[in-house]
Amino acid sequence: MSVGHSPVLLAQVLAGLALRPGASCIDGTVGGGGHAEGILRETRPDGRLLGLDRDPTAISLARSRLEPFGERAVLVQGTFADLAEIAVQYGFSPVGGIVLDLGISSWQLDEPGRGFSFQAEGPLDMRMDPTAGPSAADIVNNRSQAELADVIYQFGEEPRARRIARDIVAARPLQTTTQLADVVRRAAGHRPGQRIHPATRTFQALRIAVNGELAALAAVLPQLVTLLAPGGRLAIISFHSLEDRIVKQFLQGEGRDCVCPPGLPKCVCGHRATLQAVSRKPIRPDEAEVSQNPRSRSARLRVAEKL
Repeated sequence: MSVGHSPVLLAQVLAGLALRPGASCIDGTVGGGGHAEGILRETRPDGRLLGLDRDPTAISLARSRLEPFGERAVLVQGTFADLAEIAVQYGFSPVGGIVLDLGISSWQLDEPGRGFSFQAEGPLDMRMDPTAGPSAADIVNNRSQAELADVIYQFGEEPRARRIARDIVAARPLQTTTQLADVVRRAAGHRPGQRIHPATRTFQALRIAVNGELAALAAVLPQLVTLLAPGGRLAIISFHSLEDRIVKQFLQGEGRDCVCPPGLPKCVCGHRATLQAVSRKPIRPDEAEVSQNPRSRSARLRVAEKL
C-alpha cells in the first residue's frame, strides 16, 4: 500500500502554524505522514515531531515516508485522547505547533478490508485500530432499534434514522458493507439528482460510534492548550459539522476571559483566555485542490495561537 497524494490543506496548515527552525511539534493524526513531512521540512535542521495514530497501518506508512528524517520523527500508535500523557512520556511538552487532521484517510476508505466504504464489499469493521473494541458489525447486529436510530441520527444527522434503524433490525444479521448499504438505500430512498449516496450519513455515524471520535476530540482539545508553548499554534482540520462545531465552540470559549452564563451581574468563573483565533472564519480548500482531491471539498481548517 502506498500513499502518494498530498494531504488536505497542507500549505494552509504550514502557513497557519508559522513554524520556526528547530521547533518541536505534534501531529496527533499522522496518517500517511503528509502533514508530518511538511512540518519536518519547515523545522529543519533539528526540529522534532511526535506523530500519533490509532491505526497500526498508518504508523507503518508514516514510518516509511518519514524515514529520511531519522530520529527527528518519533512515531507512536495510540489515541489522541491520551495525547498529553504520551507527549510528556516522549519529551514533547511544551511544543511550538500541533496539527489534527480529523476523520478518515483516503487510503483507509479505498481498502475494502477495513469496511469503511459502502462502495466496495468488505467486512463491517470500521475500527481505526482493527485490534481494539467493538466493530460496526457488533453495533449493527446487537444494538436495539432505538439505540441504532439514536446513533444514526446523532452522529450522522440523518433525518430518516428511525426508518433506517427499523430496516436494519429486520434484515439482521448483516456482515458486509454492501449488505448494509443496500438496506440503507432501500430504507432512505434515492431521489433523482441527489448528490450523496443515501448510505453516506449512516456509514459516517457508525464509524464515529465505533471509534468514539467525538468523545476523543472533546477530550484532546484542553490537552492541546496545556501542551502548547506561549505563542505556539494549533491547526485542526474537520470534515463535517459535528467535529467543526466542537472545535469552534472550544476555540470561542478559550478565546474569552469569562465563560459565565449570560445574565450574571459579575464574573464568578475566573476563566482567562488561553487562545486567540488566527483566522475568524474556517479556511477552505481552493478550487484547484478540490479538483485534484474531491474528498477535500468538505474540509475546514481552524488555527489558533496560545496567548
